[in-house]
Amino acid sequence: MWLHQHPYAPWIPKNATRLLVGTLPPPRFSLGQLKTGDVNFCYGSSDGLLWKIFDVLFDLQLEYADTPKAVAQRKAFLTQQRLGICDIVDCCYREKIDASDSGMTQVQLRDMFSYFQAYPSLCYLIFTGGNSKNGPEYFFRSYVKAKGIAFTPTVTTVPRQHQFQFGEKRITTFSLTAPSGSANRAIGSMPYYKYQKQQNPSYTTFDFRIEQYAKVLQATSV
Repeated sequence: MWLHQHPYAPWIPKNATRLLVGTLPPPRFSLGQLKTGDVNFCYGSSDGLLWKIFDVLFDLQLEYADTPKAVAQRKAFLTQQRLGICDIVDCCYREKIDASDSGMTQVQLRDMFSYFQAYPSLCYLIFTGGNSKNGPEYFFRSYVKAKGIAFTPTVTTVPRQHQFQFGEKRITTFSLTAPSGSANRAIGSMPYYKYQKQQNPSYTTFDFRIEQYAKVLQATSV
């Protein structure tokens, strides 16, 4: 068994109002074996789409390389957007050294509520994945259930929304389609995607994500 420890501490601007919540980056980030095009920062995999989506939505002209400039660009964007990144998984064990969610066992979760205490402006969680087993929403559901906190659905269509109470504050969560190629099959089966593809054959799964992420970012902007 191999211990997969998250390589990054949460990165949260002091006035953050929303958090992006995933699980773990690919093992090569923990092993220090980055490949060409990787950025040594959260969601920095060259195979991932999150920063490419932000690049299109905000015309960031990001650098995609293992350089201080690439990291600084991303931190500046997050600060400007009052957007933090705090993956829910601190560590897990794996039989195989791969990036599959299904391969995670003996998962240790971060104390998510401590961040709401430390950053009182937070009022939104944005899951970069849904409720499939070992996805970020899946883990968060188990997290609040263990604390006896109601996790109430408010929007049941993609992107789904839930709410829960933290002290006197009501927190809203959004569940995005994962910014990874593994989610493309699920997108392809969605009626909305099929309809858009019929209307415009050049419509892609990336276009679908652009629309969805733009909607959520607009809904959570303050």
